[in-house]
Amino acid sequence: MKILSLDSSTESATCAILDEYKLFGEITFNYKKQHSTVLMPIIDKLLKDLNIDINSLDGFVVSKGPGSFTGLRIGAAVIKGLSQGTGKPFIGVSSLDALAYNLCYTPGIICPILDALRGNVYTALYNFKNDNLNITSKYMIIPIDDLIELLNHHNKPVYFLGDAVPKFKEKLMSKIKDVHFAPIHLNVVKASSLGELGLKLLDSGFKDDLYEFAPVYLRKSQAEREYEKKLESYKND
Repeated sequence: MKILSLDSSTESATCAILDEYKLFGEITFNYKKQHSTVLMPIIDKLLKDLNIDINSLDGFVVSKGPGSFTGLRIGAAVIKGLSQGTGKPFIGVSSLDALAYNLCYTPGIICPILDALRGNVYTALYNFKNDNLNITSKYMIIPIDDLIELLNHHNKPVYFLGDAVPKFKEKLMSKIKDVHFAPIHLNVVKASSLGELGLKLLDSGFKDDLYEFAPVYLRKSQAEREYEKKLESYKND
């Protein structure tokens, strides 16, 4: 099964084409590029450079979040369009799962952290056992200090990766005893990691519904929060 995978959950944009045996190609941008302007061109370039017809693919994988509200919506719209246009299935995979998969075969706790602003991170805890990535917590948006407290209760080595690492690295080093950090090239969600996880699901017969699929945000958008504030102020007047 040959698939195209796409992630736009953070500032980076990444696309890959792979099957069960081979990564054919991958493109990643992580420098001040808007997803709305970069996603279709990198898909087009990858297909042309590999001489692959979009209709010859067997399915698609897209990041379902958490992450950037705008980025996730754009990625979902692109993959839904490709799925509908080709008649091929698609599936959404957590951006945190894909990030954690960058550190497969790592002992201890794998802890991906994505910047959720205002001192918060999107995260979940994982381990890798019996050749499988296992999630051992719920998906969370949590203050970094609360995450540190949670991890210290586990008393195990912790391996961090993600775009929030540079922001909190000093604090993590000072507050967690047995702490480790992934190489910087693994701090971005890779479409190849996302695709490999999604490929296993598609191979097993799982797929998402074109009309019901929606990204997982873990929190309300800024617009929703401001609207609720206004409603509350009206009630109090």
